[in-house]
Amino acid sequence: IVDFLMGKETADIVSYQQNEMEQFGSGQEEDDKTWNAVLRQALIAGYLTKEIENYGTLRITPQGREFMEHPTSFRVVKDKEFEEDEGADMPMRGSGASAVDPALFSIMKDLRKKLSKQLDVPPFVIFQDPSLEAMATTYPVTLEELQNIPGVGSGKAKRYGTEFVALIKKYVEENEIERPEDMRVRTVANKSKLKVYIVQSIDRKVALDDIASSKGLEFSELLDEIESIVYSGTRINIDYFIFDAIDEDRVDDIYQYFKESTTDSLQEAIEELGSDYTEDEIRLVRIKFLSEMAN
Repeated sequence: IVDFLMGKETADIVSYQQNEMEQFGSGQEEDDKTWNAVLRQALIAGYLTKEIENYGTLRITPQGREFMEHPTSFRVVKDKEFEEDEGADMPMRGSGASAVDPALFSIMKDLRKKLSKQLDVPPFVIFQDPSLEAMATTYPVTLEELQNIPGVGSGKAKRYGTEFVALIKKYVEENEIERPEDMRVRTVANKSKLKVYIVQSIDRKVALDDIASSKGLEFSELLDEIESIVYSGTRINIDYFIFDAIDEDRVDDIYQYFKESTTDSLQEAIEELGSDYTEDEIRLVRIKFLSEMAN
């Protein structure tokens, strides 16, 4: 959104031909920090809603449409100015429809780093960056609310969430932030039938390729679903399939890589481990690692 308002012809904007729209570049009289602040305050005011399950899609609410027809003034707090090196780890807020609070995001990354050292696990095992970004947008202050965050299930919330919600609550109070109403009242959705089926099938030690076939999925699509389950905090055990399909030494090599890595990036793992290891092998062992270390 900010790139669109600022008239930046990014790959996404050009691919959807949004640069040909009349409103493209209409916000160039303000800087990107101002527009990000406007987005965040509009979200808090209820003019926009963020679809948490879709990692940040913003939609105009009925209240927002009413505001468009009958505009009124509302307070906007501009983002804090950060030094260049301080902002290096900030989410790329100008690249999408984000309303991330950069100060809170930075504080939570520091907390995650501290916990990762205390627990001797990589930072991504605790919470991934998209989860922190969602927290820095919706400000969950209880473990129940934390479970609304993508990539955070009940297990992960209970295991790692206490210090994060305490930090967020303190931050909200000290900065007098009004949290989005939908976060306060939203309840955790039930798992999809597909995810329940997958978990139950794994519990029965059904071969993963058979699970995929029974649901008309490609094997990579099944791995997508299993990764989503594990990242949300559900512990599963696919050793029965892994050690039947992959040599134990290869499993150990991949597992050790993720144990020593600071990122769970699949692409970086493929580049580091080399062509001797297939993408499916790396993904399967990554699932094993995350399930055992994070859940």
